Amino acid sequence: MIRALWSAASGMKAQQTNLDVIANNLANVNTTGFKKERAEFQDLLYQIDREPGAPVEPGSNVPTGIQVGVGSRVAGTDRLMGQGTVQVTDNPLDLMIQGKGFFQIAMPDGKTAYTRAGSFKVDAQGQVVTSDGYLLEPPITVPEDAMEISIGETGVVSVKTAGSSTFEEIGQIELARFVNPAGLLAVGRNLFLETDASGAPVVGNPGEEGMGSLVQGSLEMSNVQVVDEMVSLIVAQRAYEASSKAVQAADDMLGIANTLKKG
Repeated sequence: MIRALWSAASGMKAQQTNLDVIANNLANVNTTGFKKERAEFQDLLYQIDREPGAPVEPGSNVPTGIQVGVGSRVAGTDRLMGQGTVQVTDNPLDLMIQGKGFFQIAMPDGKTAYTRAGSFKVDAQGQVVTSDGYLLEPPITVPEDAMEISIGETGVVSVKTAGSSTFEEIGQIELARFVNPAGLLAVGRNLFLETDASGAPVVGNPGEEGMGSLVQGSLEMSNVQVVDEMVSLIVAQRAYEASSKAVQAADDMLGIANTLKKG
Protein backbone atom coordinates (compact mmCIF):
# COMPACT_ATOMS: atom_id res chain seq x y z
CA MET A 1 0.00 0.00 0.00
CA ILE A 2 1.28 3.48 -0.89
CA ARG A 3 2.44 5.28 2.27
CA ALA A 4 1.22 8.58 0.87
CA LEU A 5 -2.38 7.55 1.54
CA TRP A 6 -1.82 7.32 5.29
CA SER A 7 0.54 10.29 5.46
CA ALA A 8 -1.92 12.53 3.65
CA ALA A 9 -4.82 11.23 5.74
CA SER A 10 -2.94 12.13 8.94
CA GLY A 11 -2.42 15.62 7.54
CA MET A 12 -6.15 15.96 6.91
CA LYS A 13 -6.94 14.86 10.47
CA ALA A 14 -4.44 17.36 11.87
CA GLN A 15 -5.93 20.21 9.86
CA GLN A 16 -9.41 19.22 10.97
CA THR A 17 -8.31 19.68 14.58
CA ASN A 18 -6.66 22.95 13.59
CA LEU A 19 -9.94 24.11 12.09
CA ASP A 20 -11.78 23.14 15.28
CA VAL A 21 -9.39 25.31 17.32
CA ILE A 22 -9.75 28.28 14.96
CA ALA A 23 -13.55 27.95 14.94
CA ASN A 24 -13.62 27.97 18.75
CA ASN A 25 -11.46 31.11 18.80
CA LEU A 26 -13.82 32.87 16.40
CA ALA A 27 -16.88 31.71 18.34
CA ASN A 28 -15.45 33.35 21.47
CA VAL A 29 -14.33 36.62 19.94
CA ASN A 30 -16.76 38.49 22.22
CA THR A 31 -16.32 36.29 25.30
CA THR A 32 -15.08 38.22 28.33
CA GLY A 33 -11.59 37.17 29.40
CA PHE A 34 -11.26 34.48 26.71
CA LYS A 35 -7.73 33.44 25.75
CA LYS A 36 -7.15 32.15 22.24
CA GLU A 37 -5.66 28.76 21.48
CA ARG A 38 -3.18 27.68 18.82
CA ALA A 39 -2.76 24.17 17.47
CA GLU A 40 0.84 22.93 17.37
CA PHE A 41 1.95 20.15 15.05
CA GLN A 42 4.77 17.65 14.89
CA ASP A 43 5.85 15.06 12.35
CA LEU A 44 5.31 11.35 12.97
CA LEU A 45 7.77 8.47 12.82
CA TYR A 46 10.04 7.96 9.84
CA GLN A 47 10.63 4.83 7.81
CA ILE A 48 14.41 4.72 7.46
CA ASP A 49 15.65 2.68 4.53
CA ARG A 50 19.22 3.87 4.94
CA GLU A 51 20.60 5.94 7.80
CA PRO A 52 22.60 9.09 7.15
CA GLY A 53 26.29 8.36 7.53
CA ALA A 54 25.95 4.66 6.72
CA PRO A 55 29.22 3.31 5.25
CA VAL A 56 29.13 2.37 1.56
CA GLU A 57 32.81 1.59 1.12
CA PRO A 58 35.97 2.03 3.16
CA GLY A 59 36.40 5.71 3.95
CA SER A 60 33.07 6.77 2.41
CA ASN A 61 29.67 7.38 4.03
CA VAL A 62 26.18 8.15 2.76
CA PRO A 63 25.68 11.95 3.14
CA THR A 64 21.89 12.02 3.59
CA GLY A 65 20.38 8.54 3.71
CA ILE A 66 16.78 7.63 2.88
CA GLN A 67 14.16 8.76 5.42
CA VAL A 68 10.47 8.91 4.52
CA GLY A 69 8.00 10.37 6.99
CA VAL A 70 4.54 8.97 7.59
CA GLY A 71 2.58 12.13 8.30
CA SER A 72 1.82 14.64 11.04
CA ARG A 73 -0.30 15.04 14.13
CA VAL A 74 -1.45 17.70 16.58
CA ALA A 75 1.06 17.77 19.44
CA GLY A 76 -0.97 20.13 21.61
CA THR A 77 -3.12 23.23 21.79
CA ASP A 78 -1.26 26.12 23.34
CA ARG A 79 -3.34 28.78 25.11
CA LEU A 80 -1.96 32.27 24.54
CA MET A 81 -2.35 34.41 27.65
CA GLY A 82 -1.74 37.81 26.09
CA GLN A 83 -3.75 40.78 27.35
CA GLY A 84 -7.17 41.18 25.73
CA THR A 85 -8.74 44.40 24.56
CA VAL A 86 -10.35 46.81 27.05
CA GLN A 87 -14.06 47.56 27.19
CA VAL A 88 -15.06 50.45 29.45
CA THR A 89 -18.44 49.77 31.07
CA ASP A 90 -18.54 52.13 34.09
CA ASN A 91 -20.18 49.27 36.02
CA PRO A 92 -18.62 49.31 39.52
CA LEU A 93 -18.51 45.50 39.72
CA ASP A 94 -16.83 45.07 36.32
CA LEU A 95 -13.14 44.47 36.98
CA MET A 96 -10.20 44.03 34.62
CA ILE A 97 -6.81 42.60 35.52
CA GLN A 98 -4.07 44.69 33.94
CA GLY A 99 -1.19 42.21 33.85
CA LYS A 100 -0.81 38.72 35.28
CA GLY A 101 -3.23 36.94 37.54
CA PHE A 102 -6.65 35.32 37.85
CA PHE A 103 -9.68 35.91 40.01
CA GLN A 104 -10.36 33.03 42.39
CA ILE A 105 -13.81 31.46 42.28
CA ALA A 106 -15.24 29.05 44.90
CA MET A 107 -16.93 26.11 43.17
CA PRO A 108 -19.85 24.10 44.68
CA ASP A 109 -17.64 20.98 44.95
CA GLY A 110 -15.14 22.80 47.17
CA LYS A 111 -12.52 23.35 44.46
CA THR A 112 -11.15 26.73 43.50
CA ALA A 113 -11.48 27.79 39.87
CA TYR A 114 -9.70 30.68 38.19
CA THR A 115 -10.92 33.21 35.66
CA ARG A 116 -9.92 36.37 33.84
CA ALA A 117 -13.57 37.36 33.36
CA GLY A 118 -14.32 40.12 35.86
CA SER A 119 -18.03 40.69 35.21
CA PHE A 120 -19.24 40.22 38.78
CA LYS A 121 -22.71 40.62 40.26
CA VAL A 122 -24.29 40.87 43.73
CA ASP A 123 -26.73 38.11 44.75
CA ALA A 124 -29.73 38.34 47.11
CA GLN A 125 -27.44 38.02 50.14
CA GLY A 126 -25.17 40.81 48.94
CA GLN A 127 -22.34 38.41 48.06
CA VAL A 128 -20.15 39.16 45.05
CA VAL A 129 -20.62 36.32 42.55
CA THR A 130 -20.03 35.40 38.91
CA SER A 131 -22.80 35.33 36.31
CA ASP A 132 -23.37 31.66 37.26
CA GLY A 133 -23.70 32.48 40.96
CA TYR A 134 -20.27 31.19 42.04
CA LEU A 135 -18.72 33.10 44.93
CA LEU A 136 -15.65 35.27 44.55
CA GLU A 137 -12.84 34.01 46.80
CA PRO A 138 -12.13 35.44 49.38
CA PRO A 139 -15.84 36.23 49.84
CA ILE A 140 -17.02 39.83 49.85
CA THR A 141 -20.47 40.89 51.04
CA VAL A 142 -21.88 44.28 50.08
CA PRO A 143 -24.15 45.90 52.72
CA GLU A 144 -27.79 46.38 51.79
CA ASP A 145 -27.58 50.13 52.29
CA ALA A 146 -24.47 50.58 50.15
CA MET A 147 -24.80 53.57 47.84
CA GLU A 148 -21.39 53.45 46.15
CA ILE A 149 -18.75 50.75 45.66
CA SER A 150 -15.09 51.58 45.16
CA ILE A 151 -12.47 48.99 44.22
CA GLY A 152 -8.89 50.18 44.11
CA GLU A 153 -6.00 49.02 41.96
CA THR A 154 -4.72 46.95 44.87
CA GLY A 155 -8.06 45.15 45.32
CA VAL A 156 -9.32 47.03 48.39
CA VAL A 157 -13.14 47.07 48.32
CA SER A 158 -14.87 50.01 50.03
CA VAL A 159 -18.48 51.17 50.17
CA LYS A 160 -20.28 54.36 51.07
CA THR A 161 -23.51 53.63 52.90
CA ALA A 162 -26.63 55.74 53.19
CA GLY A 163 -26.13 58.64 55.57
CA SER A 164 -22.32 58.38 55.50
CA SER A 165 -19.94 60.75 53.76
CA THR A 166 -16.91 58.44 53.84
CA PHE A 167 -16.01 55.06 52.39
CA GLU A 168 -15.68 52.03 54.66
CA GLU A 169 -13.45 49.10 53.74
CA ILE A 170 -15.36 45.79 53.53
CA GLY A 171 -12.89 43.39 51.93
CA GLN A 172 -9.79 42.62 49.88
CA ILE A 173 -9.74 40.99 46.45
CA GLU A 174 -6.85 38.58 45.96
CA LEU A 175 -5.44 37.24 42.71
CA ALA A 176 -3.63 34.02 41.84
CA ARG A 177 -0.90 33.52 39.27
CA PHE A 178 0.78 30.40 37.89
CA VAL A 179 4.24 29.53 36.63
CA ASN A 180 2.64 28.03 33.51
CA PRO A 181 -0.87 29.48 33.04
CA ALA A 182 -1.12 27.77 29.63
CA GLY A 183 -1.20 24.47 31.54
CA LEU A 184 -4.50 25.27 33.27
CA LEU A 185 -7.47 23.04 32.50
CA ALA A 186 -10.30 24.89 30.73
CA VAL A 187 -13.67 23.70 32.02
CA GLY A 188 -15.95 26.21 30.30
CA ARG A 189 -17.88 29.17 31.74
CA ASN A 190 -14.65 31.21 31.53
CA LEU A 191 -13.15 29.02 34.28
CA PHE A 192 -9.84 27.17 34.63
CA LEU A 193 -8.66 24.55 37.10
CA GLU A 194 -5.18 23.95 38.48
CA THR A 195 -3.20 21.02 37.02
CA ASP A 196 0.24 19.51 37.53
CA ALA A 197 1.31 21.32 34.35
CA SER A 198 0.24 24.74 35.60
CA GLY A 199 1.88 24.37 38.97
CA ALA A 200 0.46 25.50 42.29
CA PRO A 201 -1.11 28.97 42.48
CA VAL A 202 0.73 31.89 44.03
CA VAL A 203 -1.85 34.07 45.80
CA GLY A 204 -1.40 37.74 46.58
CA ASN A 205 -2.92 41.20 46.40
CA PRO A 206 -3.18 42.98 43.04
CA GLY A 207 -0.07 44.96 42.26
CA GLU A 208 2.13 42.81 44.52
CA GLU A 209 4.31 39.74 43.98
CA GLY A 210 4.12 39.99 40.20
CA MET A 211 0.33 40.33 40.13
CA GLY A 212 -1.44 42.70 37.79
CA SER A 213 -3.47 45.63 39.06
CA LEU A 214 -7.25 45.99 38.96
CA VAL A 215 -9.19 48.48 36.84
CA GLN A 216 -12.73 49.16 38.05
CA GLY A 217 -15.49 49.82 35.54
CA SER A 218 -13.76 47.97 32.70
CA LEU A 219 -13.67 44.44 31.30
CA GLU A 220 -10.92 42.49 29.58
CA MET A 221 -12.37 41.14 26.37
CA SER A 222 -11.11 38.25 24.24
CA ASN A 223 -7.56 38.45 22.87
CA VAL A 224 -8.72 36.87 19.60
CA GLN A 225 -7.84 38.92 16.50
CA VAL A 226 -10.44 38.13 13.84
CA VAL A 227 -8.12 38.99 10.94
CA ASP A 228 -5.41 36.63 12.21
CA GLU A 229 -7.95 33.83 12.69
CA MET A 230 -9.35 34.30 9.19
CA VAL A 231 -5.86 34.03 7.72
CA SER A 232 -5.23 30.89 9.78
CA LEU A 233 -8.58 29.55 8.57
CA ILE A 234 -7.55 29.99 4.94
CA VAL A 235 -4.18 28.34 5.56
CA ALA A 236 -5.84 25.38 7.31
CA GLN A 237 -8.37 24.99 4.50
CA ARG A 238 -5.69 25.01 1.80
CA ALA A 239 -3.50 22.59 3.76
CA TYR A 240 -6.48 20.24 4.12
CA GLU A 241 -7.15 20.57 0.40
CA ALA A 242 -3.49 19.85 -0.46
CA SER A 243 -3.52 16.70 1.68
CA SER A 244 -6.73 15.56 -0.01
CA LYS A 245 -5.02 16.04 -3.38
CA ALA A 246 -2.21 13.78 -2.19
CA VAL A 247 -4.78 11.11 -1.26
CA GLN A 248 -6.32 11.43 -4.71
CA ALA A 249 -2.91 11.21 -6.41
CA ALA A 250 -2.01 8.08 -4.43
CA ASP A 251 -5.37 6.55 -5.34
CA ASP A 252 -4.78 7.31 -9.02
CA MET A 253 -1.36 5.65 -8.87
CA LEU A 254 -2.88 2.55 -7.28
CA GLY A 255 -5.53 2.55 -10.01
CA ILE A 256 -2.79 2.64 -12.67
CA ALA A 257 -1.00 -0.24 -11.00
CA ASN A 258 -4.21 -2.28 -10.92
CA THR A 259 -4.64 -1.91 -14.68
CA LEU A 260 -1.24 -3.44 -15.47
CA LYS A 261 -1.41 -6.75 -17.30
CA LYS A 262 1.16 -9.42 -17.73
CA GLY A 263 2.50 -9.33 -21.31
